[in-house]
Amino acid sequence: EELQRFSWLRDLAAAASREKGAKLGEAIAGRWLLAHGTRVDPSWAPHLWGERLLFWMAYAPYLLSSRDANYRSALLNTMARGARHLATTADQAAPGLPRITAWAGLTAAGLLLQGGLARVARAEGGLARALASAQHDDGGLMSRSPAEQMALVDRLGLLKAAYAAAKQEPPEALENAGAAALAALHGVTMGDGTLSSWQGGNPGEAARLAALVEGCGFRARPLRTPRGWGYHRLTALGTVLVVDAAPPPATRVARIGSASTLAIEISDGVQRLVVNCGGPGSTPSTIPAELIQALRTTAAHSTLTLSDTNSTSIHPDGSLGRGVTDVSVDRSEDNDASRIEASHDGYVRAFGLTHSRALSLGNDGKEIRGLDRLQPKGRKKIRESAPYTIRFHLAPDVEAVPTADGLGAILRSPGAPPWNFRCRGAQLGIEESVFVDGQAQLRSTTQLVIVGEVSSLGAEINWLFRRSS
Repeated sequence: EELQRFSWLRDLAAAASREKGAKLGEAIAGRWLLAHGTRVDPSWAPHLWGERLLFWMAYAPYLLSSRDANYRSALLNTMARGARHLATTADQAAPGLPRITAWAGLTAAGLLLQGGLARVARAEGGLARALASAQHDDGGLMSRSPAEQMALVDRLGLLKAAYAAAKQEPPEALENAGAAALAALHGVTMGDGTLSSWQGGNPGEAARLAALVEGCGFRARPLRTPRGWGYHRLTALGTVLVVDAAPPPATRVARIGSASTLAIEISDGVQRLVVNCGGPGSTPSTIPAELIQALRTTAAHSTLTLSDTNSTSIHPDGSLGRGVTDVSVDRSEDNDASRIEASHDGYVRAFGLTHSRALSLGNDGKEIRGLDRLQPKGRKKIRESAPYTIRFHLAPDVEAVPTADGLGAILRSPGAPPWNFRCRGAQLGIEESVFVDGQAQLRSTTQLVIVGEVSSLGAEINWLFRRSS
């Protein structure tokens, strides 16, 4: 699929001059025409045609510099056939990013190939429907995947460039959707310029994200208070805290969702401190399938787990089951700090307890206070007690040294001053963990682990991160 999409043309254009790159690009395109250009096969899937058309047109100099008239004619004719095929199949693409991609490609083809106002208008209407069914009104995709959000900004940016090439103004709806999508993407970007790890994804590469933001043609500030997107952002003088304050995505819009509600990530400047374990996302990886499944669990995220149970169940086939359906959020700011308190109902059915997490980031960026509460709700009561665990997975280059009293740790890293961690109301340990990096490689790391027991009356656990300078 990666080869079929032709998105690699962007890397080719970055790595080689037009003269050298066109030889390779045209050679591969010629082979594609021989293998797939004369018949409808799996490579003609609507999402593949949509992406292929976007990149064939955006990087046409790397495909159409040849003096071979037969090759040029074959490629242009196949592009037109692909566009006609898309006109009848775009809505057959899976809802979400695949369908958006299909309609975006068809719109670009209408602008730059065999268009006309009627064809362009029909494609614009299809794109509007695809966006409305997949994008929250705050700009975030319903899949809640930062990696897919990055791809969405890319697709809309390529389409905006097609309007510019056709010397036409893009519709206001496209401008608004692109700017909102970029704001949501900024909202989950950490201080090192990479993404926070949610919904089975990983940080990606800072240079690629920076190039996308610079080249997409949209401008937006980070989304701090989302609605459907769900990732709240607190910042103060270089300290960034992102919290997942929404239910997991529905299975119909997310191939891989995670039980990550109320998990957090923290960075200090370019130094990542607290992370989630992440996953390979759509990147090819050697990570075993069983481990990829485990990386979607609540325990693989920096939040509280009750009785070693996911806050939202994960079925053997990978789909999400019962769990979090309602998340309440209260956010406020004053001269001292930014605060957010959120709670979810993922443990009510099985344990009769809600989990709430209150977070406070001081305006000097030096202190993050947290309070995790388990509070009784509903008819279900645990008989005696149930164990809970609060995990803070640490970035691979963060060293945790326990304090003498066993209630704290000093976090040392190469990119930030030391941070002190303290907790009250439970025991603290330091254990091994794993982290999936931006190349989808598994790396060893550690985690701070707070353990205790809760009765049917509930429990409160206070914790604190404080920068030492």
